[in-house]
Amino acid sequence: MHTFKSQFPAAPNASAGYDTLVVGAGFAGSVMAERLASQDGQRVLVVDKRPHIGGNAHDRYDENGLLIHPYGPHIFHTNSADVFAYLSQFTQWRPYQHRVLCSVDGQLLPMPINLDTINRLYGLRLSAFEVDDFLAGVAEKVDRVRTSEDVVVSRVGRDLYEKFFRGYTRKQWGLDPSELDASVTARVPTRTSRDDRYFTDTYQAMPLHGYTRMFERMLAHPNIHVMTGTDYRDIVHVVPWKHMVYTGPIDSFFGHRHGQLPYRSLQFEHVTVQPPGGQAHVQAVGTINHPNDHLYTRVTEFKHLTGQRHEASSLVYEYPRSQGEPYYPVPRAENTALFRRYETDAEALSDVTFIGRLASYKYYNMDQVVAQALSTFKRMTNP
Repeated sequence: MHTFKSQFPAAPNASAGYDTLVVGAGFAGSVMAERLASQDGQRVLVVDKRPHIGGNAHDRYDENGLLIHPYGPHIFHTNSADVFAYLSQFTQWRPYQHRVLCSVDGQLLPMPINLDTINRLYGLRLSAFEVDDFLAGVAEKVDRVRTSEDVVVSRVGRDLYEKFFRGYTRKQWGLDPSELDASVTARVPTRTSRDDRYFTDTYQAMPLHGYTRMFERMLAHPNIHVMTGTDYRDIVHVVPWKHMVYTGPIDSFFGHRHGQLPYRSLQFEHVTVQPPGGQAHVQAVGTINHPNDHLYTRVTEFKHLTGQRHEASSLVYEYPRSQGEPYYPVPRAENTALFRRYETDAEALSDVTFIGRLASYKYYNMDQVVAQALSTFKRMTNP
């Protein structure tokens, strides 16, 4: 067990104990720790089993001096002025609008599907006014939208579903879209304009000096002590605390007493390449999706995201896995029912608060986790 001595102040008087033990130093845990310390004057201990802070959003410089995201690309976007203002206390921002191309039928086409995607794929010259009629003509009638397949075929038809969605979803989730809740593909819009931005949120930006620097500033309050490389179960009965904020997998907290909740994991292959012909980048955009070829789902080039100037470039290939670190709760009705049993157990505990993607068993974006933590803090301190 070790601490961030260089970035963080000395621990508070341990003999006095802590008001709150926060398990996990990702967005949920770090926001809660900062609010409890700065706004409520609490003594807070943050514990994370990984050797660093920031959770999956952690970033670092690799051996070549390139800023990378070890756990895959994290692109910040939000429509919440409150969330953006809160995080702006701890970082400056670099404006960045993410763009994605999809490798389909030998072409790299805009994703989400837009007017240019359809025209280039089918060799058409539709206008924005005509594309609505085109999509209406190919869409399949679905009486009741229940699955991810239903969402897509009822909107864009069978051919676009097969080319852009089915293969990607099967790789990502290990399940056919017909077996997944509608929420999975409902997240991806279809546009009749030429807007090729992946997100349309009001605030789209990246932390100017990286996520880890932002987390360091968030956790730098003198009332916060951080221990990394530490499993909370090793210290939970040793260090005095009054309340716990838990951000890990909820089924793990309860020893999988009702059974194990399914999560999808990822394996990342990071490669350093030299852009051809003195160019700054290897890819034309930040991410290229591969729905129908290769075992990986997508390839991201970090220099697009970070704006870093460097003669080399770093790319990450993402391979979905059924085993490994839990990243994505699997949205199926039976899994939700199992989670509800754990949620009932959690609600019976007065000294533990469960927040975050893993503890809530929900596919939250980063800004949604921040919003959840801010609202949870308000409820805890103003019951």
